[in-house]
Amino acid sequence: MNALITDSSPVVNNRTAAARQRPDRTNAFSLMVDASNIAWLTFDMPGTSVNIFNEGTFRDLNDRLLELEASPGVRALVICSAKEKVFIAGADLKSIRALPPGRVDDLLTLGQATFNRLAALPMVKVAMIRGACVGGGYELALACDMRVAADDSATRIGLPETQLGLIPGWGGSTRLPRLIGLPKALGIILAGKVVKAQQALKLGMVDEVVAPEHLKMWVQRQVNELLRTGKKFTRPSPPWIMNHRPVATMVAWKAKRDVMAKTRGLYPAPLLALDVATKGLQRDIEGSLALEREALLSLIRSPETGRLIDMFFKKEEADKKALPRGHALPVTDVAVIGAGVMGSGIAHWLASKGVRVVLSDISREALASGMVRVRKLVGEGVKRRAITKKEARDTLDHISPAHTPVPLHRCQVIIEAATEDLELKKRIFAGLASRCHPDTILATNTSALSVTALASVVPHPERVIGLHFFNPVHRMPLIEVISLPESSDDAVATAFGLVQRMGKTPVLVKDSPGFIVNRVLIPYLMEAVRLFDAGQSPHDIDEAMLDFGMPMGPMRLLDEIGIDVAAHVAHTLQTASDTLSRMVDAGSLGKKSGKGFYLHGRRTTVNPAVLSLRPSAKTAMNQADLQSRLARLLSDEALRCLKDGCAATAGDIDLAMVLGTGYASFRGGPIAYSLTLGNSVIKD
Repeated sequence: MNALITDSSPVVNNRTAAARQRPDRTNAFSLMVDASNIAWLTFDMPGTSVNIFNEGTFRDLNDRLLELEASPGVRALVICSAKEKVFIAGADLKSIRALPPGRVDDLLTLGQATFNRLAALPMVKVAMIRGACVGGGYELALACDMRVAADDSATRIGLPETQLGLIPGWGGSTRLPRLIGLPKALGIILAGKVVKAQQALKLGMVDEVVAPEHLKMWVQRQVNELLRTGKKFTRPSPPWIMNHRPVATMVAWKAKRDVMAKTRGLYPAPLLALDVATKGLQRDIEGSLALEREALLSLIRSPETGRLIDMFFKKEEADKKALPRGHALPVTDVAVIGAGVMGSGIAHWLASKGVRVVLSDISREALASGMVRVRKLVGEGVKRRAITKKEARDTLDHISPAHTPVPLHRCQVIIEAATEDLELKKRIFAGLASRCHPDTILATNTSALSVTALASVVPHPERVIGLHFFNPVHRMPLIEVISLPESSDDAVATAFGLVQRMGKTPVLVKDSPGFIVNRVLIPYLMEAVRLFDAGQSPHDIDEAMLDFGMPMGPMRLLDEIGIDVAAHVAHTLQTASDTLSRMVDAGSLGKKSGKGFYLHGRRTTVNPAVLSLRPSAKTAMNQADLQSRLARLLSDEALRCLKDGCAATAGDIDLAMVLGTGYASFRGGPIAYSLTLGNSVIKD
């Protein structure tokens, strides 16, 4: 039996040992060969909780692969991670952004050559995946013979590059179609999907899913069996017809049609990924990798990709960074007051993250309806395989419904989610103060009302904050955290930490009408109504902003929000519309009533009746003018928010608008977009 190979073993030749002392190495990989001649290569990037690929880690990995090439006794290689929740989290985007174009090309070539070297090793190669295995991490796994994943909540597998304006360029666009067939591969690559372990198994992205506590033992036993029998690991290839040229052409045509319908061609990465994946199948591996490099280099140099990556960094910082002031206290128990759509949605999401929740409503009927909504959300999660049946049971077990006032002294946070009525909310807040601990944080979920007015009715107003959730809670990633001048640092920090624990992105804003998102959005929607009043078609207005990159046009958005709700918020922000009021009086409340600016049935068409509710004036504008007017209004109002100190930075406002409204992320947000206009003027 061979002795263990470690960093100090004689098998490490002098050249490789010296190379690891060079500054361009990271010493992130450790290699050990056990008594069964199985090499265990562990990725543990120093000084961080994640593993990522950059020039240093690639060169370090290459050194270890050279060692293995010089070790003929090694018969199998298992690649694993020492990090608790991360296998490999992809590329080091910050270091790549800092490289000049020539060095980026070198890094792409280095990464592809490294994974080619891994794929060519004359031994069984296994990726033992636990935690995030995305981007370059999954591309490494694709270069292995076998991929085994831990069946736990931290394991996520996929190629999210197109979400950042990139494509998989270290072999993902080349190897995944060959592994699972072009149709399935395009479903992952074009959408930038990251899936759970069981879904990855179903798609063929991994070969086995094992309980985390048995993962290493299962891999060891499986590899030893292969070595004992002398068998080679083989997996079923996708049916040949899936990658056959005529079929691939048809698949690519349909995929392009779907991408254009979703993005209108505004995001180049999915289209380039489609081209590379499809054409690459007709070439050898090297030819396909060359297509990857060429496409990726063109994308990296584009301003759109730069803005998408900047937005990714903004979100990542908000998701993880603690506030500089205050101490975030642990939160185990929360009360949600009001079991309507928002209250039940908040309760469901908190409970899904392990928080014990009291869902309270004075109406038995409202409480029962709220719990029905929670059970429906949980059931849908199981059906989509987003959660397991056990996680569904745990979520429901964490919610305690209450229709009578109950003591709330155990709760660290109480979230009021009643109807948008200031006097009603004041009464609720005054009552809550007598039922909870003096230090309990009192938060209101309001979209536009004054948090300061609510704080005035309770003792210890320093514990009052706002938490503006967006509907539907389980899908919308943003929560505006509203602080008051008197809010304590600990209260704000605790709320911030709770939002991050919920997996949502917090943006800190000051108490002002509409906060950020609604303050910017409502004038935009009201301007769209004024354009409608002036004779523009709802369809033309919507098409203009869809072509700008918004996920939904303003007229359709008004129907989705509800004409009555929009009219109420507009009145609160003193931008009321006579047309909206007339629509409410006529019962045209939007999608919920089946008619608003559109008729909502099997097909959505413009509502002819609403045309008679507007003035007779007609002003012709082409779509370019409509788009320019509405887009500039969004930018100017966002700049006013910055000028008024609604948020600390322009980046916070841009992040809030991208996450809260779906503002075209490739434009970087409304303030970033204003810089491209050259001379955007804020009118006082």
